Amino acid sequence: MTLSAPLKVLLVDDEPLARLRLRSLLEACAEPGAQVVAEAGTASQAQSWLREHGCDLVLLDVEMPGSSGLQLADALREHPQQPAVVFVTAHAEHALRAYELDAMDYLTKPVRRERLQAALQRVAQRLAERAAAHSFSGSRQEQVEADFVTITDRGRLLRVPLAEVLYFKAELKYLTLRTATQIYVMDGSLSELEPRLAARFLRVHRNALVAKSAVRELERHAPTDIGEGEAASEVLGAEVGEGWAVRVAGVNEWLTVSRRQVAAVRDALAGNAA
Repeated sequence: MTLSAPLKVLLVDDEPLARLRLRSLLEACAEPGAQVVAEAGTASQAQSWLREHGCDLVLLDVEMPGSSGLQLADALREHPQQPAVVFVTAHAEHALRAYELDAMDYLTKPVRRERLQAALQRVAQRLAERAAAHSFSGSRQEQVEADFVTITDRGRLLRVPLAEVLYFKAELKYLTLRTATQIYVMDGSLSELEPRLAARFLRVHRNALVAKSAVRELERHAPTDIGEGEAASEVLGAEVGEGWAVRVAGVNEWLTVSRRQVAAVRDALAGNAA
């Protein structure tokens, strides 16, 4: 798998020549590419660097002065970014313990470029899977947030499922949220809600958003629900005493429909009937 950017690699080995050879091998790897962002001669140096920086991969020797590479790998499992670990060592007897620490690979010296390339590909695959999982998780969270509206009611914070909301109506400085069984008062404005809820709700009037699924009937009615600031002529039209209203399912209430929204309500009814 090809990454848009090379893997960022931290080299950890107490032998400078071993680090130099790894650097030259990494430069020869093409897919995925790799960039050495830092080197460390001990586990403590590596930990100090990682406290201030991040990387995708740690190429790690096992036996070093002070803490061993195995101890460092164990500590990295708690690192916020959890970089991948590939051991590079002359001692094959530590392989089992290395895999218990979730190492991506275990390379024995002298390292061949083909084996190093294969290890990089495993790391790139894991990073891609992690990014996909994170993206899916974020999308699910956005979906969950999109399926609810959060309100404050008598000091309680409530999440009302949008599937239960029949309409939002502007009442002076507040909004009322209507379900089949409850009426809640909430802050905000219809102008803020409308873009977010456009797929599910229809603006029937300057003062009301109605769930498309709750639209049951449209007919001419005497106008009794003129919103604040709405000119009577806009609702009444040419025929004084005749306006349009929509019946809301579940509560059998009628809400005034602005003349300009009549066609949209008709379309919603046609869609619900389909």
